[in-house]
Amino acid sequence: MSDQRYGDGYGDGYGPGAGTDGDGGYGYGYGHVSYGGDSPPYDPYNPTYPQPAPTPPPARGVRGAASQPLNLARRFGTPDRPGAVEDRTITALQSGRTLLGLGATVWLVFAYPLRQGREEFVMGKVEDLLVAAGFAVVAILVAATLFIGLADASLRGLYLRRAVQPLGTLLALAVGAGVVWLCWYVLREGLGLTDNQGAFLEVLFYYVLSFAAGLAALVGVLVGLLYTIALLVYAVNSCFRAGAIHELLPPVLSPVLLWGLAVLQYFDDAAVAAPPAVLHAFMLGAPLSVTALSVWELRRLRTRHGMTFRGALGRG
Repeated sequence: MSDQRYGDGYGDGYGPGAGTDGDGGYGYGYGHVSYGGDSPPYDPYNPTYPQPAPTPPPARGVRGAASQPLNLARRFGTPDRPGAVEDRTITALQSGRTLLGLGATVWLVFAYPLRQGREEFVMGKVEDLLVAAGFAVVAILVAATLFIGLADASLRGLYLRRAVQPLGTLLALAVGAGVVWLCWYVLREGLGLTDNQGAFLEVLFYYVLSFAAGLAALVGVLVGLLYTIALLVYAVNSCFRAGAIHELLPPVLSPVLLWGLAVLQYFDDAAVAAPPAVLHAFMLGAPLSVTALSVWELRRLRTRHGMTFRGALGRG
């Protein structure tokens, strides 16, 4: 039985989703909805509640530096909305689906020879991510426009405000790609300062400045690529944070995205020299599994959390 202690049906503390606070009254404001036997939210005024786990110290050195762009990508690539439904089972299956897909890709690469060089293969995968991102952007814009347009007038303003998160993901992705391009341009072309023929100290200063700029550009390229690729993975996996608008959007958009990519891959040359049966199974495995998981997720959101499209649109 679900335990809804602090409810807000639309994430702003008002609406039919507001639940009792345990004493017969109604709790308003931003709260956390806990379902499926999750631990109750931390209450500093009630010492009987479990204390939050201590925050682990941040990593240092090379590991800490590498984790910063990944943390930033996770922040801009995953939905974060007060009052949103948090179902641990759905989250675990989504993560498992992503890990299974990555594992299958790694197995396919190592089990069969590549039809092209490793550099071309990596660039091809980055290109696939970019195509997936572009396809997801179009699908999300169309779906979000239809969803908000069909919603009741009292909910359109709320959903429009929530649409800031998907737009923020697009902006963060554009910034990452821009930083990579700028740093790569500086690394390849330089600053054009070493052609100066002035005094010795002036020429030396320009050489030192150009070296420092090149070193900073190299770091920028590495960090920017790590951040941009990680953000692409998070964004495509979360359908560009479409769940920030409503929890029902990601399970609807995910199959559309995967089937669209499967059609594109069907007309593209395979990257590995694998038998046709293996390639077809690999090509169809992702959209079929995602479709099955999305159907199950929609059913779980309806049966466990009472979420339907009629209710989400304010028409039921």
